[in-house]
Amino acid sequence: MKAHVLIIEDEQEIAELIQLYLKKEGIDSFLADSAEKGMDFLLQNAVDLILLDINLPGKDGFEFLQQFRKTSNIPVIIVSARESDEDTIMGLAVGADDFVSKPFSPRVLSAKVRAFLRRSLVFSQDERKIYRFGAYILDYDGYNLKKEGQLVALSGREFEILRLFVDNSGIAFSPQDIYDKVWGQDYGDISAVSVYVQRIRKKIEKDYRNPEYIKTIHGKGYLFPREKIL
Repeated sequence: MKAHVLIIEDEQEIAELIQLYLKKEGIDSFLADSAEKGMDFLLQNAVDLILLDINLPGKDGFEFLQQFRKTSNIPVIIVSARESDEDTIMGLAVGADDFVSKPFSPRVLSAKVRAFLRRSLVFSQDERKIYRFGAYILDYDGYNLKKEGQLVALSGREFEILRLFVDNSGIAFSPQDIYDKVWGQDYGDISAVSVYVQRIRKKIEKDYRNPEYIKTIHGKGYLFPREKIL
């Protein structure tokens, strides 16, 4: 099954460069030069991943992502010239799965896209699995989490981490284990794992400081108790 990527970028040369490299990888892509056009496109078309600029005419990338995350968990990679720590933190906070700074290597960006698509396609090819815990339903096939019928906004990476925990309930994972399995890289900042775990806790725990689902096991890492799966 061929993957489809939406590129929301107002600089035509950059958008077309990304599109060219994705085409070499056998990935179809579509262009939108504003957040509004991107949202209109998504109302009529399905995509597997979004590459999103922050500095856009009209709504900026952060505003687009906040709105988009209310209804979808599709992976989003921010590609932006704004590379301050504050922008990266803001991007992750509103639901981005990764952040690539301009100028960027088209090959590196293509590799990141392939990695995200590979994991997404694995999920789509799984036998339909639905797990329940508390008031939540984790739907692997639908690639979403719902609480009492309402979608819980998770980024693609948050979903993958939660899926890892639920799929392996009763097993403790160290931050390095989680990074290896979810990020799929041999290098990087594993401190990002604790940031993502904390974000998930704030979304699913009654009291994230005293979690009942994603527990911290001293000297081991994190564990989702087996008895919590219904």
